[in-house]
Amino acid sequence: MELMLLNVPTQLNSTHTTVKYFIVKGITDAPEMQVLIFLLVFAIYLITLGGNLTILLLICLDHHLHNPMYFFLGNLSVVDISCSTITLHRILLSFLTGDKTIAVTECMIQTYMFGSLMGHELFLLTVMSYDRYVAVCKPLNYHMVMNRRTCGLLASFCWVLGFVQSISHVGIFSTYVCYTSIEIDHFFCDIIPMMKMTCSDTTVLETLFFYQGLFFMTIAPFVLTFMPYVFIIAAIVKIHTNSGRRKAFYTCSSHLTVVVLLYTMLGSQYLTPKSISSSKKLFALFNTAIVPMLNPLIYSLKNKDVKESMKRKFSCFNLTS
Repeated sequence: MELMLLNVPTQLNSTHTTVKYFIVKGITDAPEMQVLIFLLVFAIYLITLGGNLTILLLICLDHHLHNPMYFFLGNLSVVDISCSTITLHRILLSFLTGDKTIAVTECMIQTYMFGSLMGHELFLLTVMSYDRYVAVCKPLNYHMVMNRRTCGLLASFCWVLGFVQSISHVGIFSTYVCYTSIEIDHFFCDIIPMMKMTCSDTTVLETLFFYQGLFFMTIAPFVLTFMPYVFIIAAIVKIHTNSGRRKAFYTCSSHLTVVVLLYTMLGSQYLTPKSISSSKKLFALFNTAIVPMLNPLIYSLKNKDVKESMKRKFSCFNLTS
């Protein structure tokens, strides 16, 4: 009760209050699960950080990886590290300090950053699918089409578009000052569970979120990402030798695996019915923790160039040591 009084400078009525901070409930309220969840999340975060940093270092240090595909993969690693750090740090901090509160401003920043980074990742995967299309269908023109300037412009476009598309949601939500509860039923500040807490009229935000999320963030990237694979598959079918087909498919398999994994998790998180909303936290954890952890593993285990680069760099390290 004392916490509520400190957090409520203006009492609107018995159920509606303005707030200075929120309480992030976390993954579960069960006390006996807290240590296990902390250790699990901490281990996943360390693997995510280590795997993506390794990919970044290999791309920077090995000139064999200085090509468009790995340039975009490096951008993807930056996004994965940032997304995991922004969403998972609250679980780790709340366990270490026992403080589950988060200031409203910090919560809005977290919401904006998460939405921006997820948007950027979808746009980046779309660009990477066209990079694979040019590599398979136009191999002789690949380095001319996907030159350094083009890659820089495409990557910059993804970053800018990702951070711009999230402004409207957070901008509208930041104007809400009336809440029925201060507890966010999630492990980070996400727009959907936060909309359930406000007593303000959310019609405009819900409409914007639905149409922008459905078309701009779901249908358009999904169609634009998978459309090049129609032409890629058609090109692979026309290859006469089995070795040629395997090589062409191998070129795209890592990216296609990452795309299917991400869209499956996003669909499970945001498109599942409200009746099974209790599982949304689990899907969100997979989306923000497991997927960023698996991405570098998928690219390193399925990619011959990355494995050879790791052998070269680690063998050089062993020789010098």
